[in-house]
Amino acid sequence: MITIALKLTLTPILIGVASLAGRRWGPAISGWLVGLPLTSGPVIFLLALAHGASFAAAAATGTLAGTLSECVFCLAYGWIAWRGGGWWAVVGGCLAFLSGAFALSAVKLSLAPLCGAIVLALLASLWLMPGRRAAGAAEMTKATESAAASALPWWDLPARMLVATAFVVLLTDAAPTLGPQMTGLLAPFPVYATILAVFAQRQQGPAAAVGVLRGLLLGLFSFAAFFVALALLLERAGIVAAFLAAVMCALAAQGCSLWVMRRRASATSSPRAAPTD
Repeated sequence: MITIALKLTLTPILIGVASLAGRRWGPAISGWLVGLPLTSGPVIFLLALAHGASFAAAAATGTLAGTLSECVFCLAYGWIAWRGGGWWAVVGGCLAFLSGAFALSAVKLSLAPLCGAIVLALLASLWLMPGRRAAGAAEMTKATESAAASALPWWDLPARMLVATAFVVLLTDAAPTLGPQMTGLLAPFPVYATILAVFAQRQQGPAAAVGVLRGLLLGLFSFAAFFVALALLLERAGIVAAFLAAVMCALAAQGCSLWVMRRRASATSSPRAAPTD
């Protein structure tokens, strides 16, 4: 009964708070907030309660590997949207994520090399995303700022909360059949990021959608920090201590990525100093 209550309350609360923050500060911040484990974190917590720390630790390692699939999602969605792909960007991004997840399901995951691969993948993805040059970045900043003021339909927030909650319920219920690694690989499926990118693209164009995805990639450093802590500590320290440590690691990494975002925004929006005689 407690597990069911958590499924039906924890995820919608987290998604609701992140959505309201995104409406206040724009799509790039929304994407950055998605980097926090708003759906996959509750998935692993519920798995730990239902199946024990060992199962949850293996699923946490799989979820960490899912960061690689999210990188592929961002690149596929970003470039298809940038070239005017419309809904094909959604299809291409989702297929890219699922292809990555199923490819990784055949690999024996080891934590140390996985961490190195994730850092390299995130840095490479940020470099390869469209609109990387200063002119494109400045354009994207303007688009994301104006998108913050755009009106959304009344059903937007309830729909996000409902979809995210349904995803958590379905995945945790299917976990015994899928096994810990596959459950973990599917846990970071970018449901929320897809919704944000679609709305940003429809309202402000592909630059705003790319802004969401860039924010997501920066936020994924905190996502990775969260699941590294869980994978290391769940069996050694127990559920409560492991999650407390993971939250602290995620918040520290999120603070660092916010600093990077602000520096990038100030660098692209500030005019260059005029030369002096």
